[in-house]
Amino acid sequence: QVQLIESGGRLVQAGESLRLSCAASGRTNNIYFMGWFRQAPGKEREFVAAVSWTAATTYYADSVKGRFTIYRDAGKTTNDLQMDSLEPEDTAVYYCASGGPNWIDERITEENSYFTWGRGTQVTVSS
Repeated sequence: QVQLIESGGRLVQAGESLRLSCAASGRTNNIYFMGWFRQAPGKEREFVAAVSWTAATTYYADSVKGRFTIYRDAGKTTNDLQMDSLEPEDTAVYYCASGGPNWIDERITEENSYFTWGRGTQVTVSS
């Protein structure tokens, strides 16, 4: 089994930056891509960003393009989500997730493509 631990969430002001990290342990050889989802109070969980492990291809939700950047470190099986120009609408619990080898670009934004999820880290952006 793969285990994921997110870190870095905290309270920040609008316009500031924050960097989230996700560390994987266990059967990390099964990880072929990692991503981030978020869930705000009263809203459904939504895709934020993802990165493939071999090619480091990145994927972003339209709402965060140009503001968020995802990086992966294949050797350490970790990834970082750099969040710039944060807005109150970015307030949510952010979840790291990982997926296996049989993924395709068209489905990397879907929750069902991921087999392991972290516990989440709270990001709060004040106005």
